[in-house]
Amino acid sequence: MAEVVVKVENLKKYFPLRRSVVEFLRGSPPRSVKAVDDISFEIHRGEVFALAGESGCGKTTTGRLIVKLLEPTSGKIYFNGTDVTTLSREEEKEYRKKAQIIFQDPYGSLNPRFRVYNVLEEPLILQGIGETKSEREELIIRALESVRMVPPEEFLGRFPHQLSGGQRQRVAIARALILNPEFIVADEPVSMLDLSIRAEILNLMEDVKKRFGLTYLYITHDLSTARYFSDRIAIMYLGKIVELADSDTLVENPLHPYTKALIAAVPEPEPSMKDVIKEIPIKGEVPSAANVPPGCRFHPRCPYRFEPCDKEEPPFIEVEPGHWVACHLYSKR
Repeated sequence: MAEVVVKVENLKKYFPLRRSVVEFLRGSPPRSVKAVDDISFEIHRGEVFALAGESGCGKTTTGRLIVKLLEPTSGKIYFNGTDVTTLSREEEKEYRKKAQIIFQDPYGSLNPRFRVYNVLEEPLILQGIGETKSEREELIIRALESVRMVPPEEFLGRFPHQLSGGQRQRVAIARALILNPEFIVADEPVSMLDLSIRAEILNLMEDVKKRFGLTYLYITHDLSTARYFSDRIAIMYLGKIVELADSDTLVENPLHPYTKALIAAVPEPEPSMKDVIKEIPIKGEVPSAANVPPGCRFHPRCPYRFEPCDKEEPPFIEVEPGHWVACHLYSKR
């Protein structure tokens, strides 16, 4: 059985909302945005595990919780069997060497006043790696070479605005790699890039994964890149995981109505395939995470809803080996 690197158990993250004056005078109870609402999953060593869904479903919040950029409301996160939700300051610093993140916007995540050299030197200084400037420079050059920015000396003195979008993301990847981590959260790493270089960056990430023995959590809204790049995919909707399976199974045999709709929305380059998956009509807009519908949270938009959907939350069950779904269409079997 594959070794588990990251294990998430009943993870929740609620962001409290301020009450208005009217709500306060009426004595209305405090409300929260339920960004992540009781999810559980495992990521095995060496795999690419994708979290996919529309904007606002909680996938980025999940990634930030795992790398300790946010503190969970409740639940547990285990890294190599160790609970990392209650680390001391020194333990958290050590954990950050092992778990890194690549942000969505490479321009926004790089300090515009830092040259490439300074961007890559900063994590080394913070972690006390490299006793001398020459040692740190050698590590920086290796990191740039690992993401194919060669010759590296040509880029060391450049500012982020002097780089192309693809080059900026390569620097962001190099910054994540420079501490020699085991696990990386890749938060939509190609969504801000031109279509022409998305596959190039994903291939680079696959190459460094194999070279350095990495494990990825790949966060995306694009199921086409998720299938291309990941081993397993979990679909999130309003803070919940509604379906989980290996990439090919999930795309070729989606079970949850929301997953079917997401796949139907992916442009099909082969005209003969356009009728393989019929478009599933989704009604209305995504409800607010501060006012989650009762029962199945997808039921207001679901074309297949029936009596239990608006009252009972469906259990997350395994309908076939490795294929999990939270839908009353399957829970009543």
